[in-house]
Amino acid sequence: MILPTKNISPDRALLTLAGKVFDGLGSPRTVSGVWDEFRKQQEARPVSYAFFILAIDLLFLMKLVSLGDDGLIRRRAGAQ
Repeated sequence: MILPTKNISPDRALLTLAGKVFDGLGSPRTVSGVWDEFRKQQEARPVSYAFFILAIDLLFLMKLVSLGDDGLIRRRAGAQ
């Protein structure tokens, strides 16, 4: 599920979805703001909210994003 397999296409793998979410985090944003932007990007091939949250979880596990005291998700220092 994290990586593409014969049953999971590359555009549906969590690593790919997490990369798209990460690209959309140019500035700190709320989860709902990130979701709205991500959903617009994925209109041709919609992704469920559950998979979106799993992609954000993967970014947290990889220490690429953090959640501030203000409730905004932001890229961690040094993550490009």
